[in-house]
This record gives sequence, C-alpha cells and structure tokens, in this order.
Amino acid sequence: MKDFNELRSEYREFIYKSYKIFEDEDKIKIEYCFEIPNLSIFTPSIEIEKRNINFKSINNDFVKNLVFNIGMIELISYWKCVCPKKIIIECGMLDEEQISWFKKLYYYGLGEYRYINNINVNMKDMLEIIIDAKEEYNLDISNFDDNNLNGTLIPVGGGKDSCVTAELLNKYRNDNLCLIVGGKEPSIKSAEIAGYKNKIIYVKRTIDKNLIELNKQGYLNGHTPFSSMLAFLSYLVAYLSSKKYIALSNESSANESNVEGEKINHQYSKSFEFEQDFRRYADKYLKANIQYFSMLRPLNEFQIAKLFAKHEKYHKIFRSCNVGSKTFPWEWCCNCPKCLFVYIILSPFLYKNKLIEIFNEDLYEKESLLNTFIELCGYGKTKPFECVGTYEEVNFAISKTIQDLNKKNIKLPYLLEYYNKNYKLIDTSINITKKYNEENNLPKQFDEILKKAIFND
Repeated sequence: MKDFNELRSEYREFIYKSYKIFEDEDKIKIEYCFEIPNLSIFTPSIEIEKRNINFKSINNDFVKNLVFNIGMIELISYWKCVCPKKIIIECGMLDEEQISWFKKLYYYGLGEYRYINNINVNMKDMLEIIIDAKEEYNLDISNFDDNNLNGTLIPVGGGKDSCVTAELLNKYRNDNLCLIVGGKEPSIKSAEIAGYKNKIIYVKRTIDKNLIELNKQGYLNGHTPFSSMLAFLSYLVAYLSSKKYIALSNESSANESNVEGEKINHQYSKSFEFEQDFRRYADKYLKANIQYFSMLRPLNEFQIAKLFAKHEKYHKIFRSCNVGSKTFPWEWCCNCPKCLFVYIILSPFLYKNKLIEIFNEDLYEKESLLNTFIELCGYGKTKPFECVGTYEEVNFAISKTIQDLNKKNIKLPYLLEYYNKNYKLIDTSINITKKYNEENNLPKQFDEILKKAIFND
C-alpha cells in the first residue's frame, strides 16, 4: 500500500470537472468527470431505468442540483486513492455551510478508511473544498411544486432488514415502489416476494476502470459511506417517481462505534446522526418536500430478527454477506463477521435446522470463526468493520440461544460452549423485543405500522 503523506504531497488537487445528464426511451444516464492532475481522469456513471417513473423533464434546475450533489458523494471513491488536500469544484456552487456539511461527512464517513490506512489527520486539515465554478451553475431551485408527491420509495438491498421494511409497508398503500441499485438476484427476489414485482426502479452504478487499476497498484483504498450515496440517489429517484417518502431500513444499532473511545463507525452514513444531518441538508438545499427516514430506526437487531424469522418466504433468498456478493450467484461465504452475526441474531428463533438450511452449515461449530465470534461479543480489540449489531444485541442473542438449548438438554456447539465457559450469560428475562427507540423520524402513519408489528405480537 502506498504512503498517505507521499501521495498527498505528490497529488495536491482533485477536480470535480463536470456532470452530464442524458436520456433515451429506456433510461436516464448521468456521467461525471473527475480529475487528479498527473494521475488520471475518471468518468463514472449512473443509469436509472425509466420503468415505473412518473417521468418529469430532466432538463430543470431541480434535477441538475440533485445530480451535482450526488457527484459530491460519488467523488469520495476517487479522491480517496491519493487524498489530495484540495477538492476544486468547477461545476456547481456550495455555500460555507454546505462545504462544512460535506467535510464532516467525508471525515466521519471515511473513519474506517482512515483507521485501517493509519491516517492521522483532523477534520480541518483533511481537505479544503474550493469553488471555481462558472456563473451558469447558479441553479434556481425555489419553485418546486410538491402537491403531486404520494407513496413511498423503499430501497431494497436483499438483506433481512429491507425485507422487513418492504413486508411491513406492502399493505400500507398500493403506490409504493422499490429501489434496487445493482440488480443482484437476492435484491430483486426479495422485492418481488414482498409484492413489488412490477413496482421496481433499477439503478446501475458503474465504477471507472481507472480506479480499479489504481487499486490493484496499491493506491489507497477502503470503505466509503455508500449509504450517503443512497440517500442522495434515492432522493433523486423519489423526485422522478413522485414519491413523498423514502423509507430506509437502518436500525438503532448503526449508531455504535467500531473502536472503543473513538468516533470510527463502519455504519456512519446509516447512523441517526447522518439521517438528521441529511434531512436538514435536504430541507435547505434540495428543497423538494420528500421525507427521508429509516423505518426500522426505533428497533434493535433482535427485534428485526424476530420479525424476519416469521417470514419464511424470504429465508432461502435473502443475502447480506459482502464477501459473497462479489461472486455469482451471491452466496453466504460462512467465514466472515457478517455471516456469523446474521447467524447469531437469528439463532434464538431458527436454530438449528432452519439456520442450517439457510447457510448450509452450522456456523456455531466452526472453530475458524472463534476470533470473529470474540470480536462480535465485544471481547476483541475492535468491533468487526461490517454492518453488524451492538455488543448488547449479540450477547443477548447468544445467551438466549444457550439457555434454550440447555433447557432442552441439547449439547452446545463449539462457539456456544466456548462462550458458556468463558463469559457470563446476559439476563434475558428483560424482554428487549418490546423496546422502542423514540429517537427517530418516522411520520405518524409509519410509526403506527411499526408499533402494531412490535406490540401486537
């Protein structure tokens, strides 16, 4: 891996040069142009299928403004390969408040990236954003008419959480749509099973091949805040499809740091803090009266697992494993923190035979997962850099599973036996499935749907 300080010294500028918007009968295409002088030009693209879009003209200031803002997130993937001190914007306008907003997102959204690359820099010194745009990019976004906004856009990734959201909302009203970025089969099948077969908007995001080549050569790489990209992208799609709400599937667990005592969170752009920041930004700078919130924010992972466990129709198709997502077909790798976490959180409800049907093996019997198991429980140096639950949720699920097996006089599998011998079981007499985090942005009707699902069980 190349050195951060050397790269930063050699490559001093990153330029956001332009964005272009095209359309044909079937899709809208957005193309960006970024440049790191003396290194590379990047032209990533986004394609939005027009199917299920209540089509508006894309040649207006609202669309241009949204597309420009999406580019402010898209550029992170390219900037991070050498981390130039200056980001120069040639194709849009930002005021000082917006500049501060993006600098905060870049800093905390790249927290894991900074940690694994040993980058020690504060927010102030990490980068400058310099506006060098032409007058033509001063966009008038003051006259948006939101009277025709109805229904909900539901981003579906194919994991258990978005399955639960889609399932909860499929009876709410018949004008909801699902948004799928990438088009992998588990995402599509999950949306179809939830009742949205003909109500899906597909988005394809293409990474520039020059970045892939630089990654192979050892330029800096690491996790980026994809959910912030999804926030802006879903806002654009909601506008184009006349949806009033965007219902994400982020839970309260996303707020927990991965490194004790430091604000380094793999899930920062899924956190309530980011949700609040984005809502304020959207109100002031995006202007369409589209409400962005997470349907599952009031819940913990244990509650979501309980809801998901009831719906067997998703059990064979859902996927969350990031390692497995890089293969075709998308499978559970059964060797990573995400696979083990999902196995743990579902185990109080589905262990043993039903879980083995999902994963094709008993992950609790895998000695090779001991280190990961210890980290998930909170006894390692860091929490795994994956979208996994809190230590409390993991230990509660493990303790509950152990107690249930003990009551049935069933021999504990390897990892549960290790836990039983080395750690103290959590008190599971407190019913955490009835908790409800009031720190959320659910509109009243969505709040009622969720409370009914939790408290009327």
